[in-house]
Amino acid sequence: MTRADLSVNSPNLLETRRPDEDENEPREECGVFGVWAPGEDVAKLTYYGLYALQHRGQEAAGIAVSDGSQILVFKDLGLVSQVFDEQTLAAMPGHVAVGHCRYSTTGSTTWENAQPVFRTTAVGSGLALGHNGNLVNTAELAQRARVAGVANDRRAGAGTTDSDLMTALLADAAADTTIEQAAMKLLPTLRGAFCLTFMDEHTLYAARDPYGVRPLCLGRLDRGWVVASETAALDIVGASFVRDIEPGELLAIDANGVRSAHFANPEPKGCVFEYVYLARPDSVISGRSVHGTRVEIGRRLAKEHPADGDLVIPVPESGTPAAVGYAQGSGIPYGQGLMKNAYVGRTFIQPSQTIRQLGIRLKLNPLKDVIRGKRLIVVDDSIVRGNTQRALIRMLREAGALEIHVRIASPPVKWPCFYGIDFASPAELIANGADTVDEMLEGVRRSIGADTLGYISIDGMIAATEQPRSRLCSACFDGKYPIELPTEAISKNILEGVSGSTTVQTTSGDNVSALSRP
Repeated sequence: MTRADLSVNSPNLLETRRPDEDENEPREECGVFGVWAPGEDVAKLTYYGLYALQHRGQEAAGIAVSDGSQILVFKDLGLVSQVFDEQTLAAMPGHVAVGHCRYSTTGSTTWENAQPVFRTTAVGSGLALGHNGNLVNTAELAQRARVAGVANDRRAGAGTTDSDLMTALLADAAADTTIEQAAMKLLPTLRGAFCLTFMDEHTLYAARDPYGVRPLCLGRLDRGWVVASETAALDIVGASFVRDIEPGELLAIDANGVRSAHFANPEPKGCVFEYVYLARPDSVISGRSVHGTRVEIGRRLAKEHPADGDLVIPVPESGTPAAVGYAQGSGIPYGQGLMKNAYVGRTFIQPSQTIRQLGIRLKLNPLKDVIRGKRLIVVDDSIVRGNTQRALIRMLREAGALEIHVRIASPPVKWPCFYGIDFASPAELIANGADTVDEMLEGVRRSIGADTLGYISIDGMIAATEQPRSRLCSACFDGKYPIELPTEAISKNILEGVSGSTTVQTTSGDNVSALSRP
């Protein structure tokens, strides 16, 4: 017998957006983790795996575990450490598990939309699924689910995400075949970015879209196997890296070992922003160290945009490796000019108006004796809206900096992402809308209050990854989307009947078309 043990929605975790969450930063997508390991405490392994992936999503977390006879699912809104405790994990014995930490790209922040998603198949077996990415044919899948009679129809526990749709369609397709065979039929019909970990009572599955937009890897334990969004999660649980799961590949892991099948021909287009910002610096993607990439970006940035300064300082933590590289490339000393409060995180405590006005000071504070009287080169990973940089520069000037030269370790963000990163809308992107590059640079520089401003070039950024340009997606920088987008509106709330979108111009090769984005 299979059941889903769904957690109670905690009343103190109902905020849909943390009041101190940085509106300037791109918000990550999700992290997925899966383990098949008889004799191991798979719930606790999954907890630690999700803890290592917490940076990829802080809205909700969940774990599904099977002991061979039933699947237990526990999920809630909040950070991994807020959702789970020792008592909960101890009540989840089993040999196979999948876990998920969420930032929403489709569907609002509700308990129902937390993952893993659970469904019961027509033959009575359970199915739990976690998804990292974002589909672009969600409307088409919703129609297919309605025709098949498996649409959520606001049933108890139903979600409004593309992940819920996939789970429903997969459970329906498994009515007269195995889940593995059903997945081989369903996965080729999904369009967009998806890394999946899913399970029934006995088997762990993992799948990656044909473009490999988001990372997914396979690791080996002494008594089992692990799949995870990033290699850093393998390190945390003591698993050895085996290989990346290939684009268009489906893995099945059970007592018979690891089985691999390809449901589509691979056309690799890995997200370059994973190297720039999203992934942990101690992860490795496609054989290239994320930290090494960021340091090399900094070196190249120093050559492309030199500046006369006394000290190179990072905006911690994501700007730190690039700042180290900039110092190496320029010969200008590296220093720590900003202190970050490691305990701010994402809090659910509503700040007072006085505290809210302090803004960035909740997270960063200048070391006045270090920066006073200095010409600073401030290195950050990206500029989206510019709010953080504007407040930061004002704070540094008040602390006595003579000059502030801002250097950005990614090109200007001009385009929305449809593949799993929740950027600002096009109208809010500070680098969007100028007629020329020079006008854009001058406009951004004046807006944030810097003395000079320089971004790494797309060519420089890609060269630092040591990946062929043909194998990377840089659509948020150049507007060239590798996965065909639908002509209808793509909305985060597409399954909730919530309207509201703006029109942007996107390019695919030499073709230009109008698309909608919330």
